[in-house]
Amino acid sequence: MKRGLKLTFAAMAITGMLAGCSNKDEKTTGKTSDDKKVELTGTIGAAGSTALQPLADEAATEFMAKFPQVSITVQGGGSGTGVNQVSTGAIQIGNSDVPAAEKLEDKSLASSLVEAKVAGVGYSMVTNKDVGVDSLTLQQIEDIFAGKVTNWKEVGGKDEKINVINRPASSGTRAAFEKKIMKDVKINDGVGTVQDSNGAVEQAVNSTPGAISYLANSYLIGDKKDALKTVKIDGKESTTDNIVAGDYPFYSYEYMITKGDAKSPVKEYIEFISGDEFANKLVEMGYIPASKMTGLE
Repeated sequence: MKRGLKLTFAAMAITGMLAGCSNKDEKTTGKTSDDKKVELTGTIGAAGSTALQPLADEAATEFMAKFPQVSITVQGGGSGTGVNQVSTGAIQIGNSDVPAAEKLEDKSLASSLVEAKVAGVGYSMVTNKDVGVDSLTLQQIEDIFAGKVTNWKEVGGKDEKINVINRPASSGTRAAFEKKIMKDVKINDGVGTVQDSNGAVEQAVNSTPGAISYLANSYLIGDKKDALKTVKIDGKESTTDNIVAGDYPFYSYEYMITKGDAKSPVKEYIEFISGDEFANKLVEMGYIPASKMTGLE
């Protein structure tokens, strides 16, 4: 009987030891899982929209600080560049102000692309400080960019030539301008000059008397806002409240586009830029959380 009790106790001891080992393994597995999250690795190349570029850059800096073994490079080039490069696999993320299909050279590749709306952005009509105009109607803007109105005095400003500064055909900001402002009216590319980025537009408008163009609000933060004059459209300012309420027409979503479903670490980076942790910085930089733009085209 005593021998049987000894065997029973021995068996119980062994069972306890095995359970302890099992618990230890479970804890180790959990730790390994956490370690993998911390040790996220990989290289991400993104290019495209210069309207989205400041946000993508800032998010990349913060993301790489959290995950030092991830390297992210963000370049401009325009939405068309981003969409077409990601469609061929040259980069992991194509940044765009418009849906991919609107900029794809090979439309058959559209079905292979996945779009993530990471934010919204408003745009402003901007002029050199000397023109003397505070607001323009949609019709007046259309007439200026169609080449029908060539002097500021025709729209309530001073007697000065209008110098139009446009964006190239590859630009998503231009695509948003054509869609939201020009609509069925064709831009006259024989009038004025062309600048290939938001930053170049900002500098050109600031230094060119009588200049007018359009800029993403993300480029009108801090000192930059004071360097240029923003012009209302039909008396409405380019604010988040006016855009969300449907009272201001010039805005777009900002897309991060991948070829197929995003894989790690691209997936985590896109989730970070559109997530709650980064939301305050997104607003500070002049963007609009995509969740606020529900119902807007």
